[in-house]
Amino acid sequence: MTTAHRSRCPIARCLDILGDKWTLVIMRDALFFNCRTFADFSASGENIPTNILSTRLKKLVELGLLEKTPYQDKPTRYEYQPTASGRELRPILRAMRVFGEKHLGGRVPP
Repeated sequence: MTTAHRSRCPIARCLDILGDKWTLVIMRDALFFNCRTFADFSASGENIPTNILSTRLKKLVELGLLEKTPYQDKPTRYEYQPTASGRELRPILRAMRVFGEKHLGGRVPP
């Protein structure tokens, strides 16, 4: 996938692909909560609308952050696994969690 970037700034470029309301939540679920299927992501406590979930999963596959492989035929169903590039988001998400806990009163559910 080719992404048009608004800037040469690496932070702005990351935000071009990761800066919406849902993309990092999906990556969080894949990386930390072992979500693998569309149903897993749909069952997340975030209540992501299914049309948006479908669009974001497709985008994350195109960007090379998730890999999509079939796990069932008739109907074909897919599993999503973080790629090496996707796994590099772990420290960023951990830092966001720490910031959210410290400054925003957020807590990771048990």
